[in-house]
Amino acid sequence: MYDYLQSNFSHDSSPPFQGVPKTFSRVVDLCSFDPQREGVPPITFLQQVLAVCFYPELLSDENFALDVRQRARRLIQSCEGSSVGCYTPSSGLVYIQHRIAEFITRRDAGVPTDAHSIFICSGFWRTLTMMTKLLSSSEGEPQNGVLVPLPYPHTLAMVLGLAGIRSVPYRLREDTGWAMDLEELQRAIRTARGCCRPMAIFISNPGNPTGHVQNRKSIEEVIKFAAAEKLFLLVNEVDQHSVHGSGIQWVSYKKVLFDMGPKYWEGVQMASFHSLSNGLMGECGLRAGYMELVNVDKEVMIFAETLLNMDISSPVPGQLALDILLNPPQPSEPSYDLYTQEILTNLATLTENALRAHDFLNSLPGMSCQPAVGGFYVYPRVDLPAEAAGVEADVLYCQELLEEQGVCVGAGSENGNTGGEYHLRLDPSSNTPTRKHALVRLGAFHLRFLDSYSCGPHLETP
Repeated sequence: MYDYLQSNFSHDSSPPFQGVPKTFSRVVDLCSFDPQREGVPPITFLQQVLAVCFYPELLSDENFALDVRQRARRLIQSCEGSSVGCYTPSSGLVYIQHRIAEFITRRDAGVPTDAHSIFICSGFWRTLTMMTKLLSSSEGEPQNGVLVPLPYPHTLAMVLGLAGIRSVPYRLREDTGWAMDLEELQRAIRTARGCCRPMAIFISNPGNPTGHVQNRKSIEEVIKFAAAEKLFLLVNEVDQHSVHGSGIQWVSYKKVLFDMGPKYWEGVQMASFHSLSNGLMGECGLRAGYMELVNVDKEVMIFAETLLNMDISSPVPGQLALDILLNPPQPSEPSYDLYTQEILTNLATLTENALRAHDFLNSLPGMSCQPAVGGFYVYPRVDLPAEAAGVEADVLYCQELLEEQGVCVGAGSENGNTGGEYHLRLDPSSNTPTRKHALVRLGAFHLRFLDSYSCGPHLETP
């Protein structure tokens, strides 16, 4: 691929300037995940069920499969007034809470789940925001802290900061596929105690933006660490359905916690998060997710529901879609074959694109990328000179890439990586020709950028 770029793109090292004619017709966003925006077809079963829910006269329309109409009828009946336009309880439709609980118990091979511990919100970040309010300290008390991974999801620091919570970083080991390291966790907790009162540890599994998946041994180590340090576990498991690495198996933190026995099951508190914004279904705009609180005091549960009252309720269509994501058609039902085909196609596309992006990025000089085996991001490392005056080198790289090639990628400094380590955040999950070509344009720019700044150790802003 490197040879292809050399022979097909000129190395004009003159920097781009605003206001000059562009070589592209539109900007391609590679830094955020939104499959429907990129033309990925939605899941037919989901669209049909929601259509019937919105227009119940279709319940008698035999153009829709029987299981579509039956599912829609149950969902309509679960709504107050049998209408998707009605408010729901603050923590979500009771029927959907129970359906989520059934999914978790089935997923975790019989681990018990209480539907009253399920809180449905308008997406992962809303539930996490609620948890930060529960973890924040009162005025005048020492600032509370949360251990966060480096790199972390790019909006995490902002959510914690708005709640007055201090972020205490622990580094994931890039050289071992972004693995968590127990010694690094112990270093982080010592650092935390010097500046705040550590209350919790945040984990993404599968990793966002790294694409790694923790194995059972690693999860056990984290749980033991949390138990010893009396830390609340905040576990982002949004991409649990989007594990695509060969031979990789995902297991939930709750399942491992339960398997470790009463010593941990009864002593470790946890919140786990899931959402519609995942690589398998990717219905981001429906804005729905849920949080399960595990081993949390009943008074805290009441306070959590009180906080949810501020939002009245999450959007009903998203709540209904959660049921379809977590409880798909069964083999005996007429929609099963098409649903399975569409899901497997999405997963195969995600796998193929992640591998293609990994190989392409590793073929570029000065760039290296760990395999992404879960989720929808790849997170390559870029060898760049030192930062420009007041600008991180990866930020300047992304700014010039956008200006010159019309390709938008995320700078690793948005994910907490600063101080000489530079990364890019890319979403290669869509299979459209435009996005495929955007990677090639990125490669052409990369060669030009390295040529432009190879003369000295420090970047100079053009």
